[in-house]
Parts: sequence; structure tokens; C-alpha cells
Amino acid sequence: MKRLVEELLVAFQFLTRLPISRIAYQTDSLSRSTKFFPVVGLVIGLGASVLQHMLAPHLNRALVALLVLTFLVLITGGLHEDALADTADAFGGGWNREQVLTILKDSRIGSFGALALVLSVLARFLLLSILPMHRFTALVVSAHVLCRWTTLPLSYFLRPARESDDGQGARIARKISPASLLIGSLLSFAVVLYLMRREFWIPVLVALGITGLSGLYYFRRIGGVTGDCFGATNQLTEIAVYFCGVWSV
Repeated sequence: MKRLVEELLVAFQFLTRLPISRIAYQTDSLSRSTKFFPVVGLVIGLGASVLQHMLAPHLNRALVALLVLTFLVLITGGLHEDALADTADAFGGGWNREQVLTILKDSRIGSFGALALVLSVLARFLLLSILPMHRFTALVVSAHVLCRWTTLPLSYFLRPARESDDGQGARIARKISPASLLIGSLLSFAVVLYLMRREFWIPVLVALGITGLSGLYYFRRIGGVTGDCFGATNQLTEIAVYFCGVWSV
């Protein structure tokens, strides 16, 4: 039980800016914690939902959406936004594997990254402002559970793009166990089933599709994944699940 609690805390420590006590580091701490990534998404999604319900009676929907989006960015420290920008720069500006990997190591944001970041923020703002009110919680929580679930299959099936890399991506790619993949997947799909009821298969299918297509793209371009690739797929999945809620109106 103590080990499971430590793994859960590592997941929150890695994915959020919450003041979690430092956990004694072990080489496999992050890879073992991945099964709890969807739980982090569940907590973040519920936090966004609570904030929305508190503000909705007093402010117009656009302002509420802006404040909810600000909360989502602040609680994660812009982790996934940064990854999306780096990935867009690398795959947009790199012509071959070596160029892509070189650009991924560059912390500066270029034109492709800036465009991706603007479009991501704009898309989420617009979608959050027009999601059906009676399904807001179900869609937002499902989005944040599923977008963090995407790391599990990507890291299970794909190897690190750089074999000698000591980055966060290399610490989980091909290092999570079948049990972690199964547990994390069952947790994720159970939450979405509970929230979405008969329509649960729609966001799940969308998340599976984006994970599979992005994973195939990463494999063909750079032969594996990096930490930025995980974050980019995360962002795309979040947006896509929101879009499901708008499309079904």
C-alpha cells in the first residue's frame, strides 16, 4: 500500500504544480507511476468542474471558460503546452530524424510552435465556452482522464527516440509493465463509462484514434517517442474530446 501511495504522489508531482512532498527518487519511480496518470487527470478535471460551477451563476460563459482554462494551465505549469510547441517546431521544421531530434532539444519556440500554442489555447477556450452546460463535468473530466491515459499505450509500445537520452520520456518509454497499462486503461475507461453512460465509446474511440495515429507518426518520423511527443498527444486528445461534446449538440 505504501508503494502505491508513493507512486500516486509521484504522478501528481510530475504532472502538476501541486505542493507534493518530495518522494525518495528511484530509477523506475516515474514508469511505475504512469498507471496513476489518469487519476491525476480525474482530479484536475474535477477541479475545473468545481470552478466552473462556482463561477457560472455570476459570470458570462466566455469569462468562465477563460478562468477555467487559466486554472488548467496553472495547475500543470504549462507542461503540455510547452511540449506541444516543441513538437510542432520539431516536426514542422525538421526534414529528417536528426533535424527533428535536434530541434526537440531546443527550448526556444519558433513559428510552428507559436502557431500550435495559439491554436491550442484558442480551441480550448472556444470549446470550453460552448460545451453543453449539463454535460460540462462529464466532458471535461473525461477529456483530462483520457488525455493523460494516452501516455500509457504510447510508452508501452514505442521505444525512446534517443537511446542515450536521460529525459523524462526515456524514463517511461518501453518501461511500463503490462499490468500498469491494464490498470491505467481500466481506470480511465471506467471513469468515462460512469460519466458518459451510453456515449462513453465516442471519446474513448477518439482517444484511441489520436493515440494510434500520433504514435504511428512519431515512429515513422523519429523511430520512437520523446517526452514532448507525450505532451503533444495529450493536448490533441483533450481538444478532441471537447470537440466531441460540441459535435453532438
